[in-house]
Amino acid sequence: MPATTPTWDPGQYLRHAEHRARPFAELLDRVPALPGDPARIADLGCGPGNVTVQLAGRRPSAHITGYDNSPQMLARTDEYAGPTAGGGQLDFAHADLTDWVPTETYDLIVSNAALQWVPGHLDALPGWLDALAPGGTFAFQVPNNIDAPLHALMRELAASARWKDRLTGVLRREDSVHAPLVYLDRLARLGCEVDVWETTYMQLLRGDDAVLDWSKGTGMRPVLTALADDPEAADVFTAEYRDLLRTAYPAAPYGTVLPFRRLFAVARKTA
Repeated sequence: MPATTPTWDPGQYLRHAEHRARPFAELLDRVPALPGDPARIADLGCGPGNVTVQLAGRRPSAHITGYDNSPQMLARTDEYAGPTAGGGQLDFAHADLTDWVPTETYDLIVSNAALQWVPGHLDALPGWLDALAPGGTFAFQVPNNIDAPLHALMRELAASARWKDRLTGVLRREDSVHAPLVYLDRLARLGCEVDVWETTYMQLLRGDDAVLDWSKGTGMRPVLTALADDPEAADVFTAEYRDLLRTAYPAAPYGTVLPFRRLFAVARKTA
């Protein structure tokens, strides 16, 4: 488990909102019909709520609750909370997914780019599936690129002589996301009809040091949190990481390409 719980910056996170939201839309495209009408839906790791509203657009009569453990992120959800146009309800609540236990029955439990931050999330799956109504669905997507330069260079830098005393154990482990077959096997053995796939997005990012800017919103948060009491050190680490990223992801006249692989799973509980 990471030694540092990241402090999130919604403004930084939302700087690349379009790229971050697209996989969620494509995940929802594969969710089958839900058993309840109106449906009860949980969004695990909802962040600032900007993708949770996609659920309200697709299931306008549903009662949807977004859960997150970041006060900073939840503070941004107020603009979305309340009755929806189709007679449903959208609300948000604090919850830590490392120990979240459902207290009601859901027709859909969905998660967008959150489970990679939850150590041992495979062990949570049986309890979450138990909370699904018969015929309900559990669907999630996670980044599956922990071996990419984006992360590998940051881990190498954090483990270097200059930084290891302050940053050992801070970053996500290399096994924070499992192989696609692991999720398929686990969900199928739990009695679900399972669809698992991967997509690699060629994300075209704009602006100076665009890949660094992307990382500041997500993967780099544990480092920035660990060094928050020493702004000078944070600036030095950021500059060193920036230089590594410039070589790994060279900028072109049209922008900087960040290949980004994501893993998707849709598991329908037997009716």
